[in-house]
Amino acid sequence: MKPFDDRPHDEEEEDFGPSRSEKRRNALDILKLAGQLMELPPSRIPKLNLPEDIVEEIGRTRKITAHIARKRQLAYLAKQMRRHGDEAFADARAELGEDRDRQRQEAAHMHRLEAAREKLLEGGDEALGELFDRHPDLDRQHLRSLVRQAKAEREGGKPPHAFREIYRILKELDASSPE
Repeated sequence: MKPFDDRPHDEEEEDFGPSRSEKRRNALDILKLAGQLMELPPSRIPKLNLPEDIVEEIGRTRKITAHIARKRQLAYLAKQMRRHGDEAFADARAELGEDRDRQRQEAAHMHRLEAAREKLLEGGDEALGELFDRHPDLDRQHLRSLVRQAKAEREGGKPPHAFREIYRILKELDASSPE
């Protein structure tokens, strides 16, 4: 026996719009965007093609220093931003997304250089030989001396001067190498 359903089967269900959860997620996304806009330097705000009232509100919000008042003002800024459509903030979202991508790339580059430095410290002559093969004009004696000093600094718990110098040299080599 089938449950009673008096609707015709070819009738589609009504669309009630976004659910409460979806509305909340969208509101939190706008609040997050407002926070990111507040963290940007004031000189970058005009380049984002934001609505004029939002730019003014960002300026007002920046002036507030008390934590709770600033948080409340940030919520008000997000409310003002919700009144505009998503297309009004497309440039800002794109710019902020590019910043995050660039930060990720820079962090990955830094980690590669740090891994190369660790390889020099742990790998010994073999790792140094590979580096000298790739960069024949490198000062071999100076780099070998820095590696020895960095190992001694690490073992003795001293400040990592040579350790940092090796990183700086690797960074310069990476910047000068054509790829």
